[in-house]
Amino acid sequence: MKLDGVSALVTGAASGLGAATVEALLPGGARVTALDVAGRQRFAGRDDVLELECDVTSADAVEQAFLRAVEAFGAPRILVNCAGVSGTGRVVGPDGAPLSMERFERVVRVNLFGTFNTIRMAAHHLTTVDPLPSGERGVVVNTSSVAAFDGMSGGAGYSASKGGVAAMSLPLARELGPLGIRVVDIAPGLFLKIGRAHV
Repeated sequence: MKLDGVSALVTGAASGLGAATVEALLPGGARVTALDVAGRQRFAGRDDVLELECDVTSADAVEQAFLRAVEAFGAPRILVNCAGVSGTGRVVGPDGAPLSMERFERVVRVNLFGTFNTIRMAAHHLTTVDPLPSGERGVVVNTSSVAAFDGMSGGAGYSASKGGVAAMSLPLARELGPLGIRVVDIAPGLFLKIGRAHV
């Protein structure tokens, strides 16, 4: 897909992989809606970036973010899901206490539910636009993790959430492919983010 003039939406866009993705899209001429729960204005002053504070686990917040993206740049033909949180903790802590369900649920809600939340809205808006000359309407890029397949001790929740992202990407590709929407999944390993290693 040619990027020039294309509307894109990136989650987790204020730092790390999300910010790097925005920076990679802009030189090609894409116009990017950058979502992040932190609400940081990393790309302030650019007329080709719309930065919005958005919690990807909120259906209402994501719906409103897509409406603003459509109003600013048109329906996003590119969605890159980078929003995520790491860690969960050991099932049984050093003090013998069980892991709280709130910690497990938070990781799954952000990483898995949040990814699906943006996909459903992207697919909805993409079905309202005409295909490009190639026949393609758009593409969704999901961020899984090597931890989906080779998780570490104490990271059951993170691995479960990223495993869910990987597992749903293929059926979504099969469902949305006939509509001209590609769905792909990447599974990064360790990389540096603000001086710390993440997966």
